[in-house]
Parts: sequence; C-alpha cells; structure tokens
Amino acid sequence: MASKKVNSGLTFKATMAQVSVPASSANIGPGFDSFGLALELRDRYAAQVLDEPNFDVDVSGEGASEVKKDAKNLVIKSMLRGFEHMGAKPKGIALRALNVIPHGRGLGSSASAIVGGLTLARSLVLTGEQYMSDDDLITLATELEGHPDNVAAAFYGGATIAWIEKSVGADGVSSEVGKAVSLKVDDRIKALLLIPDNQLATAKARKLLPETIPHQDAVLNSSRSALLVHALAERPDLLFTATEDLLHQNYRESAMPKTIALVEKLRGAGLAAVVSGAGPSVMVLYSNSEDEIDQVAALAPGFNALKLEIAKTGAQ
Repeated sequence: MASKKVNSGLTFKATMAQVSVPASSANIGPGFDSFGLALELRDRYAAQVLDEPNFDVDVSGEGASEVKKDAKNLVIKSMLRGFEHMGAKPKGIALRALNVIPHGRGLGSSASAIVGGLTLARSLVLTGEQYMSDDDLITLATELEGHPDNVAAAFYGGATIAWIEKSVGADGVSSEVGKAVSLKVDDRIKALLLIPDNQLATAKARKLLPETIPHQDAVLNSSRSALLVHALAERPDLLFTATEDLLHQNYRESAMPKTIALVEKLRGAGLAAVVSGAGPSVMVLYSNSEDEIDQVAALAPGFNALKLEIAKTGAQ
C-alpha cells in the first residue's frame, strides 16, 4: 500500500503503527511534579490513517467502558495535536487500544495515552522525527497532561527528572516548555503497587495542597530529593530515607485517608512506601527478598498487591 503525500510536505504512511507505553508513578515521595518512575505494565495502541473523515476507535481492557470512542478519545486528541505540530492532519484515524493500566489510581494512565498518541502520530509520518523531536514530544505531552513527570517516565522509561522552564520564541512570546532527563536505576530495585478499588481525580487531589509550607519542610524535601537520585542509582539501602516527604502527601489525607494511613503503617515498618502520583495507590520500592515483600500485602487489606519491574524502556 502506497504512502499518501499531503499539501504540507508531510507524507502519511499507509501502514499501521503500533506502540506500547508503560505505566508510571510520579513524585516518588519528595520529588513532587518532577520525579517519575516507569513501571512494567503497558497499554498497547495501534493506529492507521484513513482516507475518510472518520474516527474508528475500539478500546478493550481497563476502563474500556469509561473512555471516549470518538475524536475526544485522549489518544486520538494527542495524535491530532501531534499531527498539527508536524503540519497536517489526516482526514480520519483508526485506533485500537488494549488498556491494562488502572485508571484514576495514580499510575499514569492518561500519560500513557498522551505519549502513545504522540508517538503514533510521529510513527505515521515518513521521517516523522524530523518534524517532531523527542524534546518536542515531551513539550507537547506536558502541554496536554499539564505537568511533565508522568509523561517523561512513560516516554523515556526508567526514572526521570522533569521540569518546566520558560522559553521565549522569535516573536518574543514566552511559553512554558516541559523538559526531562533520564536517571540511572539500580537493577536490584523493584516496585510493589498496592492498588485500591476506588479512583481519585488528580485535579481533586491537587486542590488540597496549600499555597505555602514551612521553610524547614521545604529544606527536608530538598535534601530528600537530592538523596533520591543517589539512592535510585546505586544505594537502594537509602530509599527509605530518600522517599520521605513533607510537601504534598499528608495534605491530601482528607481525599484518601486509607492511603495515607497505609503509607504511615508501611513506613513505620521501615519500608520505602509513598503515594503513587496523586493517589490513591501506594508504591513500595524494595530490593530485599521476594519472600519478605510478599508479606507486605497482609498489611494492606482492601488493596490489591501487584509486583512490577522497573520498565527500562519507555514508549516502544
């Protein structure tokens, strides 16, 4: 099947593109809106451009009954934003999605959809990397998601540090641009996810955060974030100290009291437990024996335990 040239100079590929994108856990305790960790639990997407003005969307798996099946589908919206950035949109798109990442649990399901959509758009354009670089993709994903931590981990894999900086264009207009770098993760580190049945909207969790915090709390978080880089890279024995947080987790207790209580219980037992993203899931980072970590599930009634490897690769 031949490729299709469009007026902008872009050439759409007529073949189907496929991508898998890992789940992600943002913050990792003290690194609010900056640290992310990719987890080996992947949503899979396949898409093809259509000659007809139609969005043919089929979703199966996690949240299939909740997500949109038209142009408002988050993967489709992200694809269209990616095509717009590259200079032209196709008439229509066929999308197939197989979701396994739980929705509304702080595991980056929306980041997976956004990164998946942008990656698909780039893959469906001949020499798409010339029109959308990795940096462009992170910027667009941040624009769609509202913050860069999950999308950075979903795209790059492993651990990432993400941030937003101001950029001034040739026209003198300033904008906020998402940036990210990858971090080394010690091969011994794994994650235990404790996932409740209830969902929590990120927007609701964010509204609970105060405008200011005590200076000493900010100092503690600053030191723990710095230590977290070293702990992730080569000192898993420091993860418990490095994941201490006073910036955001406890302020969200009213929205997820069982989650915060569980984090406190696990940390009281010396485990590196944190709220995963905006919650309500809990993540425990560990490098000790599987037998020891298997006993943790008994401390978390009402939460489903899931052991996951750190995803070494992101969208692929």
